[in-house]
Amino acid sequence: MLISLHVKNFAIINEVEVYFKNHLNILTGETGAGKSIIIDSINCALGAKVSKDILRSGADYALVELVFETKDKAVLEAMDKLEIPIEDNLIIISRKIMPSRSIYKLNGETVTAKMVSSIAEKLIDIHGQHEHQSLLHKAKHLEIVDRFAKDEIGGLKEELNDAYKAYIEVKQEYDKAESSEDNRIREISFLEYEINEINLANLSPGEDEELAALYKKYANSHTISEGIKTAYSLTGYDSSAAGDNIGRAVRQLTKLVEYDEDLEDLLSQATNIEDLLNDINRDLSQYISGMDNYEEELNEITKRLDLINHLKVKYGNSIDQILDYCRECEKKLDKYRDYDAYRENLAKLLKTKEDKLNKLSTKLSNIRKREAKDLTAKIRQALIALNFLDVNFDMIFSKNSSLSANGYDDAEFIISTNPGEDLKTLSKVASGGELSRIMLGIKSVLAEKDDIETLIFDEIDTGISGRTAQKVSEQLSVIAKHHQIICITHLAQIAAMADAHFIIEKQTDGKSTETLIKELDDKDMVDELARILGGAAITDLVKQNAKEMKDLARSTKKYK
Repeated sequence: MLISLHVKNFAIINEVEVYFKNHLNILTGETGAGKSIIIDSINCALGAKVSKDILRSGADYALVELVFETKDKAVLEAMDKLEIPIEDNLIIISRKIMPSRSIYKLNGETVTAKMVSSIAEKLIDIHGQHEHQSLLHKAKHLEIVDRFAKDEIGGLKEELNDAYKAYIEVKQEYDKAESSEDNRIREISFLEYEINEINLANLSPGEDEELAALYKKYANSHTISEGIKTAYSLTGYDSSAAGDNIGRAVRQLTKLVEYDEDLEDLLSQATNIEDLLNDINRDLSQYISGMDNYEEELNEITKRLDLINHLKVKYGNSIDQILDYCRECEKKLDKYRDYDAYRENLAKLLKTKEDKLNKLSTKLSNIRKREAKDLTAKIRQALIALNFLDVNFDMIFSKNSSLSANGYDDAEFIISTNPGEDLKTLSKVASGGELSRIMLGIKSVLAEKDDIETLIFDEIDTGISGRTAQKVSEQLSVIAKHHQIICITHLAQIAAMADAHFIIEKQTDGKSTETLIKELDDKDMVDELARILGGAAITDLVKQNAKEMKDLARSTKKYK
């Protein structure tokens, strides 16, 4: 359930913190006090788009933080999948909104809006002011059936989605294969040219790297030759060369050893150096004698590298990629040369994929039709409880001409609100207030199946009054028995049913305006009901009426 809401610098809210309770939480206040801003802030934290001017005037940022407590297995598994730790079964969702960007956090970890939404959809269900209008769209109806039957069809829909992707992949290839004979011949010719060009090059993996090293050597052969000759002369036995100098040093030390045996180690070291210089000088001499004129080799290497680089531009960034491309071309060529067999095999595969998709779609459709009977029967009972006294409610199914990842069903709710009237689509029968009640009836039925703990209703009372309003309040109480409800209302009948009642007020000092929220005690609840009932004139009789309404609500609740 939603434990608390903290909002700062959001629209006309300076800073508020609300601690919600179990069961039915009611929010009331004068028109324009900012009731809907509270719902907007919750939606904002859960990833809804907001305009830049949502920041309170003069503020650098806005902040919304939601704290949930849950033991729901699906939520805990989703958090574990995101690798975000949970302590004390608390889930904290926050969004910091700045002029150029937003930062989402989930239990202190920075996350994306999509990650927040994946968790939020398991924690809270928000019925906005105009959500009931979505009932005018048939796609919503099928979505409601699937939600009701989720335990039956959850895995099946995933399987169907995978089957549809596989079907589309094969169908796209099949459609592409329906090319003309002229196109096929051109494709064969083009593939043969590319394969032949690559094969004639006789490429070897790593060849380009070896050639590049040789090119570097041969292109700089003159510089290498001059340098080697210089090194040879410096290590040789010409006057002042290293070999000549170390030779004289060895001869000098040889004489001196006769006078001092301690010089034997130095003589040994000098002799080793002389031997090493002799080896180096000899190797340099051999290298010089082996130096050839590399112009011919350089020309051949240059031509080979030019060819390889030309192929790289056309077929890949490396020899391995070029060879892989050639192999793919050879596969395509085999396919085009025996095109009739290829298309025949593809047609068989497509038929197999289509049959599987049809089979899964039929299985899904049968489950939907079976579950829809149970769903519509329960919705009808819920609508009767919402003062649709002679209502009839059903669902009709038809079959789409095309397959999809959602099966082939085209389904729609139909309703009759008066005796003797034919069942018709919602768009032809229901008014705005009736749509609102129908959505509440659907929500109450889904609540029996859903694990979602918190439901928010923003002005569910649109277009209703009197006895109907009383019935709506009683239905909210039924749902609140097993779910936390947060409801914004203008009606006293609904407000009277509150387990926790919050008043939203707008306050101004003449320079700025801000919205405040306060939880009401029992006396204040009655006073707020009196305000809603009496408007400008709140008499003792109105207050007495408000108290009786509150007492009646307590006695009619479905839970204590």
